[in-house]
Amino acid sequence: MKNITLLTAAVFISLTITACGESDAPADRDRSEAPAQEQGLSEFEVEHGIGPVTERVEIGDGFDQAMVDKGRNIYEMKCEMCHNYEGRMVGPELGNVLERRSPEFVMNFILNPGGMARDHPVGQELLREYMTIMPFQNVKEDEARAIVEYLRYYAEHN
Repeated sequence: MKNITLLTAAVFISLTITACGESDAPADRDRSEAPAQEQGLSEFEVEHGIGPVTERVEIGDGFDQAMVDKGRNIYEMKCEMCHNYEGRMVGPELGNVLERRSPEFVMNFILNPGGMARDHPVGQELLREYMTIMPFQNVKEDEARAIVEYLRYYAEHN
């Protein structure tokens, strides 16, 4: 019993010293405080997110109605439980997200939410604000593109 008490005390002291210690070394700086280029992000990743979408997505002037309908169905099934079109919910509002973010950024966030929260400055900022990482919803790239088409349609028609 004495050994367990001593071991517990040693672990507690060690954790306390580690947690309270300070360092000015750049390696100890929170990644979210480092400029995006210092975090190893390309210019494309800074603007359009980290994920499988690595090139600009072709977005036409009109709407592909079949894609809008597919995107609406996916959005209603996988997104609207945490996102409103207007106003804060579990996650940010999405009704005007394409005014704030590129289609590629939205797709990369859908397709790589954990990586975005961990490695992208905007993802880190959203994590601090909403205190939760968006769960991966098993959405494929063409489905993410359909969600973007639906959000484009929604923004123009509401």
